[in-house]
Amino acid sequence: MTHVPAPALFVVSGLTQYVGAAVAVGLFAVLPAPTVAWLRVAVSALVLLPFALATRAADRRRAAGGSAGGSAGAEGEDAAPVVEPWRAAGTAALFGVALALMNVSFYVAIDHLPLGTAVAVEFLGPVAVAAVTGRGWRERGAVAVAAAGVVLLAGVTLEGGDDGTVPVVGLLAALGSAAAWAAYIVLGRRVARQAPRGLTGLTVAMAAGAVVLAPALAGDAGPLLDDPRLALLVVAIAVCSSVVPYGLEQVVLRRVSAATFAVLLALLPATATVVGLVGLSQRPAPLDLVGLVLVSVAIALTARRTGGGGRSAGRGGGAGAGAGAGAGAVGRGRVSGRGAAPARPS
Repeated sequence: MTHVPAPALFVVSGLTQYVGAAVAVGLFAVLPAPTVAWLRVAVSALVLLPFALATRAADRRRAAGGSAGGSAGAEGEDAAPVVEPWRAAGTAALFGVALALMNVSFYVAIDHLPLGTAVAVEFLGPVAVAAVTGRGWRERGAVAVAAAGVVLLAGVTLEGGDDGTVPVVGLLAALGSAAAWAAYIVLGRRVARQAPRGLTGLTVAMAAGAVVLAPALAGDAGPLLDDPRLALLVVAIAVCSSVVPYGLEQVVLRRVSAATFAVLLALLPATATVVGLVGLSQRPAPLDLVGLVLVSVAIALTARRTGGGGRSAGRGGGAGAGAGAGAGAVGRGRVSGRGAAPARPS
C-alpha cells in the first residue's frame, strides 16, 4: 500500500464512495438523510473493530520481538511520534466528531441545495487548510486552481425555493460541512501519523463520533431493527462510503502534507467523470473539460512540490510518482455535478 501513488488511492476512494452513494439514495425514503449519515459512522466503527483489535495484537507481538522499528524503516515512513495514550485518544475522538459532523452537515446541505453548489461550498474547507498550512506559492496556488476546477465540475447554481427565498439552511449546513472537513484534514493527519497507527485510531474516531451524535440522530434508526435487508444495505453503505475511503485516506495522510492532501481531494469530484463517461455514457460539457484540466494542473503542481529531494520526497513521493496517471485517469469524462455523487461524504 505504501508504494501505491496517492492519486491512485484517491481514485479508488472516490469510486467506492460513489457505489455507497448509489445505495444510500434508496434509503432516503425510509430514513432521514442525517440518520443515514450517522448510521454510516456507527456501523463503520463496528465493522472496523475486529480489524483494529487484530492490528493492535500484531503490533504488540512485533514490539515484543523487537522488530517494530525495523518494520517502520522497511516501509520508508517516518517513525510515529510518541504521544501519551490519553492525548492520542482525545485527538482521535475530536477527529471522529469532525468526521461525523462533516457527513451529517453535508447530507443536510444536499437536502436543501443543488448538489453542485453544496460540493463547491464545502470545498472551502480544504482551500482554507491549504491557505493556512501551505508551504510556498506552489501548494497555495495549486489549491486555488483545484478549487476553480471543482466549481466548474460541480456546476454551481443558487436556486431559491418556490417563493424565491435563498436556502439559508442549506448554505449554513454546507459551510458547517466545510469547517468540519478542514478539521477532518488537520486532525486526521495527526491521527494517521501518531501511534497507534493503522485502523485503531480510525476505529476510535468513528466510535466517538457515533456516540456524540447518537442522542440527536439514533432515535430515527428504528426501522433498521425490523428489516434485515435495510440493515445489510446500511452495512454496505458503511463499508463503501466510510471504511474503505477513510482507511485509504489515513494511508495518504501519513505520506503528504495537509495542503497537498487538500489539493488531492479535488480528485474525488473529478473521479466521477470516469463513472459518468464509462458507466452512464454522459459526455462532458466544455466547462467540465476546463474543470478537469484545472484539477489535473493542480495535481501536477503538488507533484512537482513533493517530488524534490529530502524528507518531503520520502513522504510525498507517492503523490509525485502518480500525478500524471491520476490526472490522466480523471481526464476521461464526468458525472454531471448536478447529479453526481457527493464529492466528499457520499
